[in-house]
Amino acid sequence: MNVLEKVTVGIPGETVVTVAHDMTVQHFLSSMPAVYATPVMILHMEKASTASIADLLPDGYVSVGMEVNVRHLAATPVGRTVRVTSRVRQIDAKSVLFDVEAWDGSRKIGDGTHRRGVINIAAFEKRFGVS
Repeated sequence: MNVLEKVTVGIPGETVVTVAHDMTVQHFLSSMPAVYATPVMILHMEKASTASIADLLPDGYVSVGMEVNVRHLAATPVGRTVRVTSRVRQIDAKSVLFDVEAWDGSRKIGDGTHRRGVINIAAFEKRFGVS
């Protein structure tokens, strides 16, 4: 069974968020500015990528993050809307590579790639003794 047979190059994904204080680096490190945190931007890139292919995977399969290579290009303050996009770039036997970008209005604030592996949930949980 090819679990990625329905996934094709070019499939888009998108997540839109309004930056809240709990998304800022200051939320995690009080001495830092209250701007959109890089790890939170990466989380939103993962969410956009995940959602874009979730309905195309067979029942019992999900995608999990494997690799992130991104740049955070500009600071974004609390209250601004961030639009995060993903697009399938490449499909391998067990993973999908996405191009990802984050935008604050017309200004690009982040870009890079993100790879997600596809796993069978039951087999994955069995490996780790989770039931």
